[in-house]
Amino acid sequence: MSTGFPFTAVVGMRDLQLALILAAVSPAIGGVLIRGEKGTAKSTAVRALTEILPPVEVVDACRFSCDPTAPNPHCPDGPHTTTDGISRAARLVELPVGATEDRVLGSLHLERALSEGVTVYEPGLLAAAHRGILYVDEVNLLHDHLVDVLLDAAAMGQATVERDGVSITHPARFVLVGTMNPEEGELRPQLLDRFGLTVDVVASRDPAVRVEVMRARLTYEADPAAFVRRYDSAQRELAERILKAKSLLPDVILTDSALRQIAEICASFDVDGMRADLVTARTAVAHAAWFGRTVVEVEDVRAAAKLALPHRKRRNPFDAPGLDDEQLEQAITDSTPPEPDPDDDPDGGGPDGGGSPDDVQNDGGQNDSGEQAEPSGEPNENAESAPGPAPSGQVAGSSEPYKARLLSVQAAGAGVAGRRSRAMTEVGRVVGDRARVGRESGRPHLLATIRSAAPHQYARGRSGPGLAVRTSDVRLAVREGREGNLVLFCVDASGSMGTKKRMGEVKTAIVSLLLDAYQRRDTVGLVTFAGADATVALPPTGSVETAVRRLESLPTGGRTPLAEGLLQASEVLRIAAIRDPRRRPLLVLVTDGRATSGNQAFAKARQAAGWIGQQGIASVVVDCEPRRGVRLGLAAELAADLGAEYLDLGEVAAGNLVRAVTDRRAA
Repeated sequence: MSTGFPFTAVVGMRDLQLALILAAVSPAIGGVLIRGEKGTAKSTAVRALTEILPPVEVVDACRFSCDPTAPNPHCPDGPHTTTDGISRAARLVELPVGATEDRVLGSLHLERALSEGVTVYEPGLLAAAHRGILYVDEVNLLHDHLVDVLLDAAAMGQATVERDGVSITHPARFVLVGTMNPEEGELRPQLLDRFGLTVDVVASRDPAVRVEVMRARLTYEADPAAFVRRYDSAQRELAERILKAKSLLPDVILTDSALRQIAEICASFDVDGMRADLVTARTAVAHAAWFGRTVVEVEDVRAAAKLALPHRKRRNPFDAPGLDDEQLEQAITDSTPPEPDPDDDPDGGGPDGGGSPDDVQNDGGQNDSGEQAEPSGEPNENAESAPGPAPSGQVAGSSEPYKARLLSVQAAGAGVAGRRSRAMTEVGRVVGDRARVGRESGRPHLLATIRSAAPHQYARGRSGPGLAVRTSDVRLAVREGREGNLVLFCVDASGSMGTKKRMGEVKTAIVSLLLDAYQRRDTVGLVTFAGADATVALPPTGSVETAVRRLESLPTGGRTPLAEGLLQASEVLRIAAIRDPRRRPLLVLVTDGRATSGNQAFAKARQAAGWIGQQGIASVVVDCEPRRGVRLGLAAELAADLGAEYLDLGEVAAGNLVRAVTDRRAA
């Protein structure tokens, strides 16, 4: 008996449970994306789902889980001549964020290839997930090369492997379930659209619910077996209801008026493409089957739209996915309603008296929610203010961001996989090979390994097929791809930054660079300095949306602690290098250079800049000193001490700022 946390014991996660159940009833929906704060039991609910899924009939000894009633004629383990099958539990296959492409797709069985001289395919995670659930925790942190593999499999329903002498195509139809914390960055739009449904999970603020959550979790941890036994009956009833819904699914009627209503609702939300319409229709049918109805009703369409449209509604790059309930109700009111079925139960109950989604309790693993999103600043006019320092506490708004050119660091590094600077990474095109060091892991370079072993075959007494290969012969592939970088903005927010319009131009340029970082999956950070000290407004994070909110609400005013800002930025980079040593940084200092906090403020700032320059950190200094009047040229001196590129905001205002920064090449 499994001692995993029961699905029916989960508290306070009604929408999540409904979405998972509907995906189980109709896998054609396309899976579920679960967005939520840390500690909201997202993974607990997903792992609990497998306990209530019906078993799967598969061909015995088939590594690709072929259905015995309709085996795949192109199965690599086929052709299957028997219709006898075995029953096994539904699988939940976990795809680790750091998995290699070989592990996901499968590859040549290297040991047998070298020892026996035969080409044998070793299936990967996609084959294991066929007819089951593929679960990706922290899916927003998944490397781009794995995202591409998932997109191909999700689009085609099969996986194709063409490498190292292997040419294999096998079925790979699975329910894709992903969890993510939005604070760590958003998903690529292409992958986001592949999830049929999306659910936002937050911890309840109701003390009674929180008490129930704690009590359930602590009881489970004290005696898992006894806790699971308490929910045996509820688990069986839920599993039976899922089976009944699956059997009823083909009989559910989606009327023309229901189709038109779905189309009108999707059009009113200005969604891209037709996938939203199709997913909403499939979800409405599954929802009707779940409640034992044979005709789709308005309530089914409403529930489907709430789950299928939030992540597909067209939005600005930094807007979080979401659905306006009032807009949805208005769209339903304005659309053509489905025709009622006179024989349908007016109470909406199923054949067993069904009930509502509330019948399934919700998660017992939640805890306190994370940090609240900070409100962005109110819109500000960008009209030129009177000359002189900005009033203390004033917030200048940015204008519409624009497309930024590629910002990259010179030379090939050895950073984490990304889409910005050249780097030697685990993925990308093969540019060479190298010897393996110790027990180092990595993808072998097959041809180079064979070349290394070939001259020694006679001395090693080889006879017959295959090669006599030793550990010292193994060569690893050297690949050149793209890396992600840490772009740290160090922004002067003091009163000396001048007019409201000028600060607005600076913010617009930074927001545009942040938009580029969002698209390229970089890590960003924000340090500001004003008054008497510097503040880490945002530690290095993948959540560019949070950086934009912090920047937009940034007030200006007060003195200029320039040295403190530089030292704080260097400390942020030092800690980031410890936590993520492979991610190369680029420091962007935005200031007019007028240090006014304390004695010898500018001398201290130059000393701090010189120390940072000695660390070899790539940097850019953007001089925001006003062009009118006497110019002191202090920012240029700072750039020399940093060994940084010097830019004048008067020459590169707004869009030109991006052009100059992206042309920077690290020393």
